[in-house]
Amino acid sequence: MTNKYQSIILIVVLLSSLSAGFTQAQPELGNWELGIEYPGDDSNNSFSISKMGQVSITFFVDNSQFVDIEVEFEYEIPFEGESSGPESEMISSGENKSFTLVVSNIDVYEYAAESIDILKITANLVSRAGITVIIPENQEKSADLKIPTIYSLEVDILDPIGPMNAGTDLILRVNVVNIGNVKDRVGDLETSDNCPLLTLDNGLDSLMTTEINLGGTAEANLKITASESHPEKNCRIEITVYSNGAMNAGSSEITEDETTVTVEPPLSKPGTNPEDPEDPIEVVSSNLPAPGLLIVIIGIFGALIATKEEVN
Repeated sequence: MTNKYQSIILIVVLLSSLSAGFTQAQPELGNWELGIEYPGDDSNNSFSISKMGQVSITFFVDNSQFVDIEVEFEYEIPFEGESSGPESEMISSGENKSFTLVVSNIDVYEYAAESIDILKITANLVSRAGITVIIPENQEKSADLKIPTIYSLEVDILDPIGPMNAGTDLILRVNVVNIGNVKDRVGDLETSDNCPLLTLDNGLDSLMTTEINLGGTAEANLKITASESHPEKNCRIEITVYSNGAMNAGSSEITEDETTVTVEPPLSKPGTNPEDPEDPIEVVSSNLPAPGLLIVIIGIFGALIATKEEVN
């Protein structure tokens, strides 16, 4: 009995060894890998989207098997963007093959600066050595996409309702709109005109101390004064505005607008000749009552009688 049990145990050990050896001899079927080339080789780093709403991501499939494989790709794009990348690829045995995924049409102005969302790439194994895979195999990798900071202002000068006269003032309303994706204000501004006898005040300085929220508007008034000797002329008013945020970031974001103000001759003063203000018109007045109609008639008849007598 003892020999019988020993034989059984020996057979079991041999079968176990053969089974283990057979298992080790089988090639591994899942040794392929999907990967993404992150900025700085660090998966914690985000891909920065350009101001044009575009970013490129390089990813790869490493096939360390002894047979060729075919994979199909799926993409999940954040910020309502669009993708342009390979749909399926064949990767040869021992090959590490890289691909480029281009994400575009992201409206970066619609999202707050530095916003982050996740992009996902999924690789599905379709075939191995030309044989369709029965048991699904897939791998997924993700990366962070980041909205850039955009400083952008827009200045708008409301056109004057009508002309102004020499020697008078005119108020122009100026609006500055924040069309970027982060709070901003006017860092600097310039006003200019092409009429030397026109004076522009500093009423727009208040814009430089007003924070403008996303999509918000700051308003200010520009007072224009025309000298009394200003000739009749169309004067061009120009305003240039610099973004404070862009200036602090070491770049330049400039917006400009212009309008035309028509200066006409001064208003006429009572008692002056409109054609020559220096030549007053003399007006003679009397406090005596105007003569009546009867007196006028008597005077006419008297003149006629006197004339007749002289003729005789």
